[in-house]
Amino acid sequence: MNADPAAGGKPARPKKLILIQPMMMKVVYGLMPCFLGSVYFFGLRSVAVTLLVLLFGVAAEAAFAIPQGKPVTSAVFVTGLIFALSLPPTTPFWMAAVGIVFGVVFGKMVFGGFGYNVYNPAMVGRCFVYISFPVALTNRWVAPFAAGSGGFLGWTPPPDAITAATPLAAIHTGGEVPLAHLFWGNVSGSFGETSAVLILIGGAYILLAKVAPWRLALSCLMGGFLTAFLLHAAGVPGVPRPLTFLLAGSFLFGALFVVTEPISGPKTKPAQWIYGFVIGSLIILLRRYSNFPEGVMFCVLFMNTFVPILDIGVRTLQRKPAARPVS
Repeated sequence: MNADPAAGGKPARPKKLILIQPMMMKVVYGLMPCFLGSVYFFGLRSVAVTLLVLLFGVAAEAAFAIPQGKPVTSAVFVTGLIFALSLPPTTPFWMAAVGIVFGVVFGKMVFGGFGYNVYNPAMVGRCFVYISFPVALTNRWVAPFAAGSGGFLGWTPPPDAITAATPLAAIHTGGEVPLAHLFWGNVSGSFGETSAVLILIGGAYILLAKVAPWRLALSCLMGGFLTAFLLHAAGVPGVPRPLTFLLAGSFLFGALFVVTEPISGPKTKPAQWIYGFVIGSLIILLRRYSNFPEGVMFCVLFMNTFVPILDIGVRTLQRKPAARPVS
């Protein structure tokens, strides 16, 4: 048993430096198709960025957990992978390291560590670097490697591919993006968010393994589809077919791997439906009516704030006794 610091004792060294959590490791396995896709499309630099992010993420959590006599949880691997896969392929190494440290420390450890975080740590880190270094996170995209061995034999796409427009940027200016490109992933974008088929494979795995609440994923998809459908049907400029909007950018990745994060999400079933639906709807609205072409992280963090209210409201309504009939 660890010593009690309040009683003047020094916390004992944890028996295990890393606590392996089977549920979290299943999410890691579910992210592997997206990770392998990131290497194929954008080269071996994806491996280097991901390993760097995992190293600094584990170190940031260990700096807080080990002195308290607690192990590092394998949940930090999930945070690191999601954060790394959400970055543009040209993100500088130092920027990736700063982002994950900020996300782990201020999105997780300041609240007490695993199980206590109010906000999604990966999105906290992603939002921090997005706001702090907007040029690197929004204006330096590259086209993916061509067919064949792809990026498995290359470091990064050729320099002349820099500034290639992302599908969302093309849509925002009235362009069209073939659905086949969005489905397979041979478009510019973040490391692990371009291939719908790989995201669906990994997402299906974590849903079938019951490590992610399916209501959160389904409600987010429903909210996004319905909002995009209504805007498109109304003839709003810059709003393509709903399926195009759902497959472009990080919407699908966010719905399956970010919105479903169990700690910062609602625990009651009705609240899960509301939470996911509002996030999906807000993403589409933010894409169309704001200067931010991608809105997943903002919408998730915004709704994280209302999770306690949603759960409390649902539980209060469920406990409310039925009115007695007047005799």
